[in-house]
Formats: sequence, C-alpha cells, structure tokens
Amino acid sequence: MPAPHPKEFRDDVVAVARRGEAPVKQIAKDFGISESCLRNWMHAADVEDGAKPGVTASESAELREARRRVRLLEQENEVLRRAAAYFAQAHLPKMSYPLVRELAGDGIPVAVTCRVLELARQPYYRWLAQPVTDRELEQAYLANALFDAHRDDPEYGYRLLADEAREAGHEACDRTMWRRCAENSWWCVFGKKKGKGGKRPGPPAHDDLVNRDFTAEAPNELWLTDITEHPTGEGKVYLCAIKDVYSNRIVGYSISDRMKSSLAVRALENAVARRAVDGADVAGCIVHSDRGSQFRSRKFLAAMRRHDLVGSMGQVASAGDNAAMESFFALLQKNVLDRRRWSTRHDLRIAIITWIERTYHRRRRQQRLGRLTPIEFETIITTQVALAA
Repeated sequence: MPAPHPKEFRDDVVAVARRGEAPVKQIAKDFGISESCLRNWMHAADVEDGAKPGVTASESAELREARRRVRLLEQENEVLRRAAAYFAQAHLPKMSYPLVRELAGDGIPVAVTCRVLELARQPYYRWLAQPVTDRELEQAYLANALFDAHRDDPEYGYRLLADEAREAGHEACDRTMWRRCAENSWWCVFGKKKGKGGKRPGPPAHDDLVNRDFTAEAPNELWLTDITEHPTGEGKVYLCAIKDVYSNRIVGYSISDRMKSSLAVRALENAVARRAVDGADVAGCIVHSDRGSQFRSRKFLAAMRRHDLVGSMGQVASAGDNAAMESFFALLQKNVLDRRRWSTRHDLRIAIITWIERTYHRRRRQQRLGRLTPIEFETIITTQVALAA
C-alpha cells in the first residue's frame, strides 16, 4: 500500500482546486495525482469545514483521546489498588521497584506506575539492568580523590590535582583526570583568560561530504536543502525546499510564517513521505545544507537519524558550497517572488506551490536533463536504467 501524501501538500492542492481556475481533472494531472484522489481530498476538506455532513478528524481524535484517558485511568486505579495491598504487608521490605517490575509484567506501563507512585524512571531502569559496575566505582573513588585535593588546594590545576590523586593510590592518564575535573568544574581559582572577539557561528553538525560536486548517479543519493524568505503585506513567508540532485526535482518543501527548526523538519518529513509514495528507500541519502541553526537543531538531527539519512554541511558565508540550491531559489525569485507585490501570505503560498508542481516539475525543460522536465527525467531515465539492470 503506497504511503499517504503529506498533509501540507494535500491542503495546498485542495486550495488550488477550490479556486476553480481549471477543471479538477486538469489540476489533478498538474499535481501528479488521480482525479478520484483529489475529489476525496476535497470531500474530506468540506467535512472539516462543516460544508458537508460527516465525522471530522478532530472528532475522531477526540474519541481516540477519550478512550486513551479511560484506559489510563483504569491503569492508575490498578496501580493504587496493588500498591495499597503491597505496602500493607508487614513482612515485605518497603521497596517500590519490585512492585513496579511486577506491575510491568502484568501489562501496566512503567511510566504510569512511576507517575502514580511519584518515582523517577531512570533510577528504576538502572536498578533493573545491573548494579554499579567496577569501572564506575573506580571512577567515583578517583573523583573523590580529585575533589579532596581541589578542596585542600583550590589554586591547583588539573595536572597538580592528578599528581595528588596518584599519590593517594589512583592510577589514570592525564586525559581521564582532566575529564573528571571538567565534568565537575574543578578548575584553578585563578581561572582562564576570556577570548576576544564577537559572536562566532556555531560548529558544523556534519562534515562537508559534497565539496561542490553537485552530481548524483541515482535518485535519493544526494539532496540539497536551504531556506529562503520573501515579504508580503502580512509579513514574511519562509520556504524550506529539498532538491534531489539527480533529477533537480523538489522532493519536499514546507512554507511557514516563522523560520523555526520545525520548518526544516516538516520539509524533510515531506520529502521522505513523497519518496515513500514513489516506493523508494531514502536510507543512506546525503542531505547537504549550510550551517543554519535550523539544520543544526536537535529536532532536525533527530529526524535525520530517524530516517537513516547522512548529513553534510558547507562552510560559513560560502554560497558556492550550496550553489545548486541557490540557483533554484534564484529561479523562483525571478519567476514568482519578484513578479509583483504580494498582499497576503496565502496568495504567495499558492503561487509558490503552483509554480513548483505545475511549471518547474512538469513544464520547464532543463538542458542538464536532456531537455526533459524533472518528472519526465525520473520517469524515463529511471525506467531505462531499471530495465538495463
């Protein structure tokens, strides 16, 4: 069963169809979907807007949430009942962790039991897995020796503290000694000189794996991504797009009124979902970007790991490191953004997605692709390669 299209893409297609500028059949063809699929999306949108009878997504979500809450209350009541009986037995030690393990064996989640009994889960899992290892105990004794030396002589640096720890019978290399001191901020009271200069850009989350070689031998081998912005009468509109270098197709994009990490995450999720609709596996694909904070955020890096993608980043203030993506934004700037003044964000959004899906993907032929459009190139060339293999 093919994966569903991203919700943002469905909403944009329905918005275009509702304008009535072209027949539904033509709009479905322009966006690469079937006519029945588009009509189903429009019917679901009408139900959501209250124009037609039916169960909305919010009502279904409320029902699922109500069932979840009932199930959670039943579990919490069972925890309280079992806890009262457990702690009432005088011959048992008053330890909560065995009760948590017993309830987990009966199907009650550990998180529910710990919340009701006001316990932290991490200590429970440590107790469940294994006791303190000999290595951890050895490092704790070493830390105690370093702390005693630091408390006696606060002017000592980590090397002198290491000498004191060795005299106390603890053997370890200087690097280990420094790590223990750094973890606990046991530094010399004289401190270190503060560096000069202003704010510097953050460190790259990945190495540069592209090195300005914007070529790919197969789909989903190299993706480029970046963010652009444009003003409207209501404020700025931000677009995060992801381009497959193999066919120059924009495999994922997201548009918002704020440039947050969620903008880049949605674009990445939309790209993965779009490729899943095509039946492709994106694991191992290189995703190249600049050093923007959105692409170095924890949410974006977590999404990369979740889909087994490989990260790559260019240098600071070096547009050439992502030139192939910058060329797409320059094309978008000339063909859409700078054509007129945009009064609302919605109008600019519709114009952007219409140009990408209808013109850039299916009508604008490219010299590098042998005078084919990105959709034609992926359809024809990929099929030929598969048949040759």
